[in-house]
Amino acid sequence: MILFDLDMAKWALFFIPIMKKLDELDKKYIVISRSGKGYTELNEVLDLYKIKYTSIGEFGGASLEGKLKASIDRQTKLIDVLKHNNVKKVISGSVVDITRVAFGLGIPIYNFYDIPLSDYKTNFKKALPQARLTIPLATKMFKPFVVPDEVFLRFGLESEQIVEYNFIDPLIWLKDFKFDKNYLNIIYKKYNINRDKFTILIREEEYKSSYVDKKYPFLYDSLKEIYRKFDANIIIIPRYESDYLKKEFTFATILEEKIVLQHLLQDVDLFIGGGGTINTEACFLGTPTISTRSFISHYDKWQIDNNLMKWTNNKNELLEFIQQIKNKQWQIDTKIIDKMDVNVDNIVKEILKD
Repeated sequence: MILFDLDMAKWALFFIPIMKKLDELDKKYIVISRSGKGYTELNEVLDLYKIKYTSIGEFGGASLEGKLKASIDRQTKLIDVLKHNNVKKVISGSVVDITRVAFGLGIPIYNFYDIPLSDYKTNFKKALPQARLTIPLATKMFKPFVVPDEVFLRFGLESEQIVEYNFIDPLIWLKDFKFDKNYLNIIYKKYNINRDKFTILIREEEYKSSYVDKKYPFLYDSLKEIYRKFDANIIIIPRYESDYLKKEFTFATILEEKIVLQHLLQDVDLFIGGGGTINTEACFLGTPTISTRSFISHYDKWQIDNNLMKWTNNKNELLEFIQQIKNKQWQIDTKIIDKMDVNVDNIVKEILKD
């Protein structure tokens, strides 16, 4: 039995094509997730895509103490899950809980990771806590071509433990995506959005995550001016609770439900994102994208270098970029993405090899 442990929506989307391939091969697996107060996004995505799962444990919130207590509690519960289901391998996006438990029980660990450092070089002072607690324990480490092998070697792995794939993560679920304008029109009608106007979609940074130092306010401080200056539709995708967004940004549309977001991402005029996954999705769908993340990762740097995305950390430059995009002075060329080979078969072979 193979066990998938998911801790965020990104990994649900990433592993779905791999699960489908395992289904074709009649390989058995189970899926577990986590949730918690203020964090229901992962389970909502699993429900949206009709993936059978069991939710075990909680997110733990923003505080380090809360995260630690939630992690310890979840690890205790996972011991029983692994033993009861006779799990022989665990797969995750380098989730600390399942990695620690599987290592303790002597179960092989297959970790995937595209952001081991909050830096695009190899400054290990910026190694993510999650990376320190998972990469050294991995049996195999799967990573995209943009992250140098050196990073994982310095974490103590041997070369033969590193498995590289030649695409950026979101392409595994985007490669077969088909845009549906009718689906989107239903959303626009429900939220009373006039799509004739310049439309900006916004995603907050994951400021409660362990790898973000603090909540950076410059994007929030800029929204009213963006709304006034560009007479724009402002649509915000909440990362955590949505009530405070509705109170603070009364002029904006706050998405209250989980939708197949890629349709909206492809249709809007601009995406401004404080995270990584949806930024990359927008780039691949040809939508002008501005990153307001507080750091630049390896895949961020690749997207910036290939003119798929811009990055800024100040309001004036953000406004300047938006003006350029509204004036159509910046066009996205996705040819470099079209050349990428998304080979799910090879990944599954590596998982099943041993």
